[in-house]
Amino acid sequence: MLQVYGTELGSRLLLGSARYSSPAVLTDAIRAARAQVVTVSLRREAAGERAGQGFWSIIRALDVRVLPNTAGCHSVKEAVTTAHMAREVFGTPWVKLEVIGEDDTLQPDVFGLTEAARILCAEGFEVFPYTTEDLVVAERLLAAGCRVLMPWGAPIGSGRGLNNLFGLTALRAHFPEVPLIIDAGIGVPSHAAQAMELGFDAVLINTAVAQATDPVAMAAAFALAVEAGRAARLAGPIEPRDFAEPSTPVIGQAFLG
Repeated sequence: MLQVYGTELGSRLLLGSARYSSPAVLTDAIRAARAQVVTVSLRREAAGERAGQGFWSIIRALDVRVLPNTAGCHSVKEAVTTAHMAREVFGTPWVKLEVIGEDDTLQPDVFGLTEAARILCAEGFEVFPYTTEDLVVAERLLAAGCRVLMPWGAPIGSGRGLNNLFGLTALRAHFPEVPLIIDAGIGVPSHAAQAMELGFDAVLINTAVAQATDPVAMAAAFALAVEAGRAARLAGPIEPRDFAEPSTPVIGQAFLG
């Protein structure tokens, strides 16, 4: 079981709710993914009454937890205000905290992020910060009160997978007891399996599922990949070697004179 902020989750695949072609497709994708946590943007749901009602009907029917996010926020004030609104609307202290610092890559503003995290944690929020793989930033976020970290694999929606394997591996090694969820950049199920094999605790997927030709089939594929990657990690994979090592022993092999 994955435990975050005292809540146990049976699934290690979190699913985003944006960019699906219809509420029906979103519903079927959540079911296929077997996700227990679904992220939602306050701005998108507040944009129209019908959209909000449709989302809540899905949540009630599927009995999943909502993880509101502050997507699109570019300042500490904007992110904190959005988080307060989300807590009021969705009735949860959970918030996926995003403070965007660069528009082309949607890279987090790590300075604003740590400040917003400090404010929100002090106010009783349970913060899931969207961050980079930087170890110093991770330390600052944990010191601010975060008990979960959500490092990016690659820029949001890029589908490039895990861009900095060294940095992500170092992050996992430095914080072995902290739940780490890969957020952003995963494009195909093999990327998710790789993240789990590296020892990450979960992955959050949105674009790779929502924009697939068949989102429901892709959600099911990601569910299998996450399970396979986790099982492989627990099984203890062999270490990479520089030279070949025969799998068949040479002892007892016949030699011709």
